[in-house]
Amino acid sequence: MKLLITGSPGTGKTTIAKQLAKRLRCKTINEADFALQKGIAKWDHSNAELEISLRKLKQELSKVLGKNSNIIIEGHTLCEIKLDVDAVVLLRVHPEILQERLERKGYNDVKIMDNVFCEGIDYCKKHVFRRYKKNKVIEVKNEKGIKETLNTIIKELKERGMYG
Repeated sequence: MKLLITGSPGTGKTTIAKQLAKRLRCKTINEADFALQKGIAKWDHSNAELEISLRKLKQELSKVLGKNSNIIIEGHTLCEIKLDVDAVVLLRVHPEILQERLERKGYNDVKIMDNVFCEGIDYCKKHVFRRYKKNKVIEVKNEKGIKETLNTIIKELKERGMYG
């Protein structure tokens, strides 16, 4: 199974991807680590963020997807590209919960407000639904706990005939 997990920063993509990969016995790729390894990203010190070439990211990830049938790719910019995957997990969090999470992670005030704003206007959701058919998208609120979120995702994959 080829899965993409996306959502705003702080929604739990990396944590969920790692735990889901254990359950599904598959490999995971984090977009930022991958982009840095492939030399298609650079650190913008003035904005304190990683700049990734989306065109090159899509090209490189498409190569990986062509060679792997059991993989999870996760990252927040993945909502902005279309890849050949079986399903897209879109993680959501209420903006107030997201703000608390980002504050705990040490994000600066501008980054927190940018990401809370994006979650509030459904930025990732809008981009995902522009690129993927509705039946490929699993939208999940990740607010109560990892175990509950994982169980929801597994249940959805089973219902779609993709797992178990």
